[in-house]
Amino acid sequence: MSALIKYPASLIRPLYERTSFHRSVIDEMNNDLLKPAYSHCRAITRYYAKTFYMATRFLPNDKQRGIFAIYGYCRYIDNLVDDNMDLINNQCIPNEQLSDQLDKLRSKITDIYAGDIESDDPIFTAFADTFLHYEIPQELPLMLIDGVEQDLYKTRFLNFKEIYDYSFKVASVVGLMTTPVFGYKDEQALNYAADLGIAMQLTNILRDVGEDIDRDRIYLAQDELTAFGLTEQDILSRRMDDRFVEFMKYQIKRAREYYQRAESGISMLDRNARLPVYLARYNYAKILDKIEENNYDVFTSRAYLSKFEKLSILPQILYKINRAS
Repeated sequence: MSALIKYPASLIRPLYERTSFHRSVIDEMNNDLLKPAYSHCRAITRYYAKTFYMATRFLPNDKQRGIFAIYGYCRYIDNLVDDNMDLINNQCIPNEQLSDQLDKLRSKITDIYAGDIESDDPIFTAFADTFLHYEIPQELPLMLIDGVEQDLYKTRFLNFKEIYDYSFKVASVVGLMTTPVFGYKDEQALNYAADLGIAMQLTNILRDVGEDIDRDRIYLAQDELTAFGLTEQDILSRRMDDRFVEFMKYQIKRAREYYQRAESGISMLDRNARLPVYLARYNYAKILDKIEENNYDVFTSRAYLSKFEKLSILPQILYKINRAS
């Protein structure tokens, strides 16, 4: 079934991208400097986040551009860190070299907010236009840098507070940056956006336990491992037993509580912006279901959704949005 969906999409997408609907997202702009900048960010989103890119097509044009700019910035940081981490792990460069580059990025962000918006990089041309137009607080893009930089030196977490603080910086912040673009009618929507970020990052952590072990990283609270009778060595040796299963049940339950809490905030967003957020909420939550289906084995199995599974939730979400109107 997923193959049947994938095949037509490969034919339909090029046709759609020739339509006036697609072209108007960029072409309606009067600024010839911003057009290529947003077009570049859209191409980045299309390449790295195909399902999310599909969902953004339901947004009004201005909101699409804003989301593309934010995604472009987030991907810029991810690529910067990932490329350098490979070199660091192979002992080609020291940690300090990446820290220096992140400091330069902080200075660039500070300069943009101070009014120096000229840039040779289209990502930051779009960044300046979006972040200043929607009055996204300067502390948010800077906090995201702090979060990813933490991966340079912190590989263990003592308790859930440390997990929460890290997750807030690398995930909740993204929700807080996108919420002004989506539009909202209640300040409480920002708190719910932060909750959704926590839920999604907790899901990432549980899904990626095995991959993180390969990098000598354990994003699990040490005091909670101890409470379930587990040790760091149990995790590093990928020991699957009843203790670990019970530990995972506890982690999944907490993540679901964050998803449930966050859902209340989606209806506070502008109606024309709810679809991609609902998609993110439900598709990420389904990863927890997959972990359960894999009998909680996150050491040797990676929980993921097929393209068909990601799209299958769409009718339910459209019904939910229409019912709320």
